[in-house]
Amino acid sequence: MTKDVIALTPRMPDPWVVLAGLLSGGPDKRVNTAGEGAVIQLCDEQGRPLVSVEAPLLVQVEGEAERLLGATPPRVPFWWTEARATTGVPDAERLAGTFAARLADLAGGSAWPPEATGSLAVVRTDGVSVAPVPAAAQPAVDVLTPNVAVVIMDRPVVAMTAWLSDAFRAAAAAERGLQVVTPPGTRLSPAVLANMPDWPSRWVVRDERDGYYDGLSGAVLRWQEGMFATVVSEHATEDDPRTPVAASYQEVTETAERQLAVTFRTVHPADGRLVLGGALEAVWRELTGGPPAGWGTAEPANLPWSPGRLTDVAFARAPEPTWFVVVGSPGRPGLATVRVSRTKAGVEETVTLALGYGAGEEPPLDALPRAAEALVTRHRLQSMLVQLRKARRDLLVPPRFEGPGVPLSFVLGAEEVRAVPDDRARRTPLAGQPLRLGPKARPAYYYPMTGDPSDLAGWADFERLMSHLKGS
Repeated sequence: MTKDVIALTPRMPDPWVVLAGLLSGGPDKRVNTAGEGAVIQLCDEQGRPLVSVEAPLLVQVEGEAERLLGATPPRVPFWWTEARATTGVPDAERLAGTFAARLADLAGGSAWPPEATGSLAVVRTDGVSVAPVPAAAQPAVDVLTPNVAVVIMDRPVVAMTAWLSDAFRAAAAAERGLQVVTPPGTRLSPAVLANMPDWPSRWVVRDERDGYYDGLSGAVLRWQEGMFATVVSEHATEDDPRTPVAASYQEVTETAERQLAVTFRTVHPADGRLVLGGALEAVWRELTGGPPAGWGTAEPANLPWSPGRLTDVAFARAPEPTWFVVVGSPGRPGLATVRVSRTKAGVEETVTLALGYGAGEEPPLDALPRAAEALVTRHRLQSMLVQLRKARRDLLVPPRFEGPGVPLSFVLGAEEVRAVPDDRARRTPLAGQPLRLGPKARPAYYYPMTGDPSDLAGWADFERLMSHLKGS
């Protein structure tokens, strides 16, 4: 009962082009604005929003339309204009398709999905009651209950778009969970996974056999008490509250694809000379041979990589934290999320980077010590954890079981090493000796581990190392 439609055009849709697209819905429709003018809404005579149109976004990064839509866009740079039909309102989907097709016709380019000019598919919402939702209070929300806000999406990839980010914030401010409902073929961007709040927020996948299930855990779900909640097995007991797992979630095909995941934190002095993003670029260059391709404060990542511009955005928002998404080139799938926050210690960057590798592609494991050395000597590293896991090369999260990563190495920064008493940081219970990084007077340590993605015993080594460093 909902549909997102996107116009991809080589020319910016100017106000007259947008107005012409809106008027293609008919003369009886009204126009309203929301989100401080960033969203234009086409409304019916009663003022109910039918279609919400985001401000056009200039995309200057190769591969984003292909990654998130599977679409062939105009040549970079191009304009991305997103329209969302309102759930439960007759003709809203048709109007969204008409708007996007008209926009593409007037500004050149194309509309996604290709069938946008005709009959648009719908997402079933069996058993879910649709309540009126005040657009300003809960942007982009389809169903609102006392417990959760529900967003129903029919896209190949659920991305961390600006409007989904607004929905996360609005739900959190209202002390509700956010539940994203998708068809079975949809996949999740790692950027959404990084921002998904705890229960009762969840990714809900529609399934022909089991109805609905959690796309991250496989637990079978039902709409009950105003939200999607887990189903309790008929064989459950008080001591063993079993939850059935959807059959679709367990249908896993073994592949040779791998992901290299790097998570690290740096702390910088808060002064006017600080440039953010340098630590991520240093690691990216060591592991791929080049810098990231682009970045943004939402998906699609629309700006060419520039640590200076990233720093300007973070400083303009300080002391509030800032979140960024960073992407690689189509030839080497890579995605990172960066969270910048102001603390008593200074300016902290928390980075999670994933790089994808297919059959016949070897992750650059020999480059990991060099990447760690660069972070230690130039970027005030606190700690870093590197993992290898069996997962998709394109980095997208499927609604299927994917095993956990296995630790390849752990790095402890120089200041943290100084805080460990005695010689504990150098002498560990691990079989291999740690590699000293940085100056001898202020060393950091690189701790190698097994790193076999088929052997979860690596986590036992990691736990022993953590207990040792903490003195327990």
